[in-house]
Amino acid sequence: MLVRTLDEITDTDADVKSENWRSKRIVLAKEGVGFSVHETTLYAGTESFFWYANHIEAVFITAGEGEIEDLGTGEVHPLRPGSLYLLNDHDKHLVRPRTDITCVCVFNPPVTGREVHDENGVYPLVTEPEPATA
Repeated sequence: MLVRTLDEITDTDADVKSENWRSKRIVLAKEGVGFSVHETTLYAGTESFFWYANHIEAVFITAGEGEIEDLGTGEVHPLRPGSLYLLNDHDKHLVRPRTDITCVCVFNPPVTGREVHDENGVYPLVTEPEPATA
């Protein structure tokens, strides 16, 4: 069993910060469970372009409000607590928080925590060796 708190992650290598967002990576590829889990804060008044060409991501909004635009269709959807969006087709998208948005993100395949968005907004596919079993 793994039990981890956000306080344990704050200001470590698993606490990744940018101008537009902050992502605390709670469960990573090294745990060997097939997905990763992050708590991410998207900052009010920003606009972030993302395209997870190598990952599927589910995002559950726990606080804050804004919108997400599907760049493939032009559709804009409101975001608020209780909203979930699933990027099940590697969707290129823009997120525009009106207030700070806090969300829980799940990635498959899991991220290692070392990924950074490239010039296209993409996380590269970085893998970890399989964890040792007892």
